[in-house]
Amino acid sequence: MITWCERTVVRDGVRLSCRDWGGDGPAVVLLHGLAGHAGEWDAAARHLSAGHRVVAVDQRGHGGSERHPADVSRAAYVADVLAVADRLELGRFALVGQSLGGHTAMLAAAAHPERVRALALVEAGPGGGKPEMLAEIGGWFDSWPRPFPAREDAVAFLGGGPVGEGWAAGLERRDDGWWPRFDPGTMVRSLEENARRSWWEEWGRVACPTLAVIGQNGIVDGREAEEMLRRRPDTLAVSVPGAGHDVHLERPDVLGGLLSEFLAV
Repeated sequence: MITWCERTVVRDGVRLSCRDWGGDGPAVVLLHGLAGHAGEWDAAARHLSAGHRVVAVDQRGHGGSERHPADVSRAAYVADVLAVADRLELGRFALVGQSLGGHTAMLAAAAHPERVRALALVEAGPGGGKPEMLAEIGGWFDSWPRPFPAREDAVAFLGGGPVGEGWAAGLERRDDGWWPRFDPGTMVRSLEENARRSWWEEWGRVACPTLAVIGQNGIVDGREAEEMLRRRPDTLAVSVPGAGHDVHLERPDVLGGLLSEFLAV
């Protein structure tokens, strides 16, 4: 059975924990979304590791990585990706990211075309400029019971089914219950730049082959998707019927197939 080993990369004093699935072939780096964790990609990693070197990253502030980094700028997230690729000797690599992880992947591809050979965005795009999102996200985190008394309570609260299971897998068990492995304030600060502006110029600078996967019921609306294709008509866009924002948790089989086919080109 294919499994992973934990690898640690330190950049500017910030510890980054990675799930290194090994595998032969071109490297693929997987980036989770806001408040997520590297384990969300386990199903996709198993699928991809048959033909790729696969690494899933707990991004700064998340999971097993540094819980309270001082710098949560978009530039810091991007620099972390390149540091992981350098320390693990990944060479030229493909980037796959969901939600905020997809945004990080897009910025990395735009800034480092010599390193990123392919880009796959899952429920992510260059749109932004919505200040109200900070209060909405902060309010959602405030609504979480802390701690959750039992794991099944967390699964139910976080959406039930595979989505709830995926989110609950990122919690840590303590004597008094199940706790998030992130600081809510750090998460809100990580979104501040996206709340102030959009990133269409960076989207236009992406030069590598690009796949955009959108859930039929996700948060990337039709107008944003249409503008993405208008500006970069060579982008391959796929909508997953019945899926929401967490396509990678809801339909890992479909996403795994899409990624395998795209990255094989």
